[in-house]
Amino acid sequence: MTEVKREVFGQMPREEGGGVVEKFVLKSDSVKVEILSLGCIIAALETKGRDGEFSDVVLGFDTLEGYTGKHPFFGAVVGRVANRIAKGRFTVDGKEYQLFLNDGPNSLHGGARGFDKVLWSPQVLPNGVCFFRLSPDGEEGYPGDLKVWVTYTLNGGELAINYRAQTSKTTPVNLTNHAYFNLAGQGSRDIYDHEISIEADSYLPVDDTKIPTGEVAAVQGTSFDLRQPVELGKHLQKFHLDGFDHNFCLQQAQARRLVARACHPPTGRAMEVHTTQPGIQFYTGNNLDGSLKGKGAVAYPKHSAFCLETQNWPDAINKPRFPNALLRPGEEYNHTTWLVFNTA
Repeated sequence: MTEVKREVFGQMPREEGGGVVEKFVLKSDSVKVEILSLGCIIAALETKGRDGEFSDVVLGFDTLEGYTGKHPFFGAVVGRVANRIAKGRFTVDGKEYQLFLNDGPNSLHGGARGFDKVLWSPQVLPNGVCFFRLSPDGEEGYPGDLKVWVTYTLNGGELAINYRAQTSKTTPVNLTNHAYFNLAGQGSRDIYDHEISIEADSYLPVDDTKIPTGEVAAVQGTSFDLRQPVELGKHLQKFHLDGFDHNFCLQQAQARRLVARACHPPTGRAMEVHTTQPGIQFYTGNNLDGSLKGKGAVAYPKHSAFCLETQNWPDAINKPRFPNALLRPGEEYNHTTWLVFNTA
């Protein structure tokens, strides 16, 4: 059985439009997750270790002020298009659209005020919560009124995140959750003792602004071959890597499949990622620099968390060979990702 509670988390500043931010607490025997109506943010996720003790394994803040300030999308649903669009520009049906540039020369995670920074309308479900919002035509430069539903449901050790969208005009859509995980417990210094595996035979090389070059490269014989578990710190050292911030290409299938696994041997905490999406962005918190103080006023340094963001491939709207990035009127965008927490 999953318990669902709702409570007030805070009040949005007047300059952000005001409004009450609610927190929804989903609790099973083995997992407790807290989700905000601001940005559908996973603000806390507690899971058991081998010793039966619960620890919060996602980075974030204790108060609303942290989330309304500048931060790297901690726990949020990002969109209308997750990841990067080159030069913030794309063409649909012969018309060119220009987006806000918020990542050097590119547009990242929906622009200046993406889905992570707005209030969503919640509806409590027996084992979770469904958030809805209408992204109006022209918001952040995107065409079409886009109706979006994000549903979180908890069953035992499994948290499912379902994304649905419908549009009035043809538009690119790519939705993901940007939770930062540290299975040793948030606030732990680094993720070097984590073991990571990703079920991908290929990945997307990127240019110096993190835009895919268009090549789909085999992982075989490279530092991107994570098909067998690697201990992250040793792997980064062995290949002289600053970290990962790359899309791994998954088998094209509409069915649920296991695509990644993270394990923290000292505590026994493990997380599996299952999805219907065609890609997964593996990011090792390279841009964290200790300047942000999170829960319990703990600083979050470089490599103190990892993200496994299930998604369509970055800049797919500008790469005809990449999986389809467009949603058309009359169609429905519908993807699910399952995070399964257990002990190894």
